[in-house]
Amino acid sequence: MNLRQLKYFIATAETGQVSRAANVLSISQSSVTGAIKDLEHELDAELFHRSSQGMELTEPGRKLLAAAQEILEKVDAAGKLTHRQAEVQGRISIAATYTVMGYFLPSHLDRIAQRFPGLDIRLHELNRESIEEGLLSDRFDMALVLTSNLANPDIETETLFRSPRRLWVPTGHALSKGGKARFGAIAQEPYIMLTVDEAAHTTMKYWSQTVYRPDVILRTTSVEAVRSMVANGQGVTILSDMVYRPWSLEGKRLETVSTDIEPPTMDVGLAWRKASVFSAPMQVIHDYFLQSFAAPQMSQAFGRG
Repeated sequence: MNLRQLKYFIATAETGQVSRAANVLSISQSSVTGAIKDLEHELDAELFHRSSQGMELTEPGRKLLAAAQEILEKVDAAGKLTHRQAEVQGRISIAATYTVMGYFLPSHLDRIAQRFPGLDIRLHELNRESIEEGLLSDRFDMALVLTSNLANPDIETETLFRSPRRLWVPTGHALSKGGKARFGAIAQEPYIMLTVDEAAHTTMKYWSQTVYRPDVILRTTSVEAVRSMVANGQGVTILSDMVYRPWSLEGKRLETVSTDIEPPTMDVGLAWRKASVFSAPMQVIHDYFLQSFAAPQMSQAFGRG
């Protein structure tokens, strides 16, 4: 999903006809039709009732229209701020948990440094409890964390995206064949338990909602150790797509499989002390991430992603 598709969709919804939308946008009708079909495929929903009289929004289409208009308004507002924010100077202290620091932040830090050269970002990698304490004591301005692990009422959060959890198995494993893997079958396999960022606690929480228990043969804080052991056929695990890679450090392959009972997503987002007054650097970081993840949130609104 992209902003171009949303613009084409809005134009069609507002004009009621593909031909009129194409004229307004000064593009071909096939471009508009293709964008709408791509959106319908992405959202797995019919957005228009098509007839000889034109295009009439369906119920999912009406929901999308409201959300799409809000997203484009936010993107427009963020674009107007970009030039002014590029001149912002100052220091900001940002904390992050291990998983976020290793698998999410690096590419964004590079973009932020290029877009806002006046920002002096001080990073701190800590566990959730230390980050919460640091936010509440004003040692950190903001944090990028697994918001699905936070529940402190004095900390405000904004989830940027939700990463599904799936079963990891070596390529060609029996559980990768025949549709979704059953928890009962997974319980019969050696299980590699990741413990970093409260992963073990989360794992046991959703396993406890079944009648099964994982046969844990190793607990480790290393994602790469988990990946290697799975790829080598020494066990299986359930982890999020964000940390998944289809090969181990030794070059062996692994794959993911959906499960019959869907585990909770791993949610990543921003956190700050409730009622904090945003400094200019804090506002820049907040707006950057909201702009970067505006479109993915659309998929979430329709139950995907």
